[in-house]
Amino acid sequence: MTESRTPPAQRVHEIDVVRGFALAGILVANIGFFADPGHSFLGGLPSTDDPVTTAITILVLTKFYVIFSFLFGYSFTLQMRSAERAGVSVRARTLRRCLGLFVIGVLHGILLWVGDILTLYAVLGLILLGLRDIRPRKAVIVGSALISVPALLLLALAWLSTLAPEAGQAPVGDPAAAARALSLATGGPLDYLTLQLELYPMLVAVIWGFQGPMALAMFLFGLAAGKSRLLEEPERWSRLLPRVQWVGFGAGLPGAVLFALTGADEGPWQLVGLAVTAVTAPLLGAAYVATLLRLVRRYPAAGRALAPAGRVAASNYIGQSVLACLVFTGYGLALAGTLSPLAVMGVALVIYTVLLWLSALWLRGHRYGPVEYVLRRFTTWS
Repeated sequence: MTESRTPPAQRVHEIDVVRGFALAGILVANIGFFADPGHSFLGGLPSTDDPVTTAITILVLTKFYVIFSFLFGYSFTLQMRSAERAGVSVRARTLRRCLGLFVIGVLHGILLWVGDILTLYAVLGLILLGLRDIRPRKAVIVGSALISVPALLLLALAWLSTLAPEAGQAPVGDPAAAARALSLATGGPLDYLTLQLELYPMLVAVIWGFQGPMALAMFLFGLAAGKSRLLEEPERWSRLLPRVQWVGFGAGLPGAVLFALTGADEGPWQLVGLAVTAVTAPLLGAAYVATLLRLVRRYPAAGRALAPAGRVAASNYIGQSVLACLVFTGYGLALAGTLSPLAVMGVALVIYTVLLWLSALWLRGHRYGPVEYVLRRFTTWS
């Protein structure tokens, strides 16, 4: 059987740049678990007593996965066009891609990082496939509802918890379970794998339940932007950037501060903080992207440094987990629980720098990253 081949589509440089930048935020958000795996048993957000942890909670947590989700939705439109140019079924290709993404996500989640989001993206990708003919305006309306309705429900729950305060109390953390998690994480490879298997079902449920609606909303926003070819026409988006910054930082930063201040609360204010950040995190994420695009237009070298990592984002995402495991878990140095938050950020900087360098080096001789190659072969079935 002869396969018809079409010339590859030109990559959208801005998408690669933003994706490469978002990888840094994802790493900073995730590395805290590797450094302190017992925290998941203590409940709540990290304490705001430490200035580094406070800054991460305000500026990073919940902000960068929304950027990644938006880019996933945008890239979906590029993949649809690629399938149409090749004369193959968009549905068949997407089904295979989502299946491949799900398998990679399960392996990643069990072996390396229980907070994996690829399985969620794979499932939501099937929903996006069903909604692929939706008009951009309607996609924005549905996405906005997916954000606002859960936020309103959280506010209602916060109000109800004031009527019965004991019902709104979060479960008390278990220090013994936290100590056991740290012991398993820093034991041998089999100990760490045991911890992964214990935590994976619980964290999958949490991620799908709490991040699912927001991720789908951002998928739809990205789908709407991709259908409008927004990022492919700089003359359209460049004039919007200052306004996005004003609105995003103006509303997003106060919401992020409230999120950090109420995260450790065990009463209704924690629910209020979650509701507020559900609405403001996408705004702050948009402000980050607008600032980055303006910076890259002024200093193109910054874009050239970030773009290679964005081109092989899946390989970098897995690579972050591999390197973090080698530093913090029984797979390697087993430094979990021994480093200060500032030192952990130093490790994150080293990991990110190494992966930027490896991405650029790899792409000198390859078109796709290792994970992208496997996923592409599975998607195209060739």
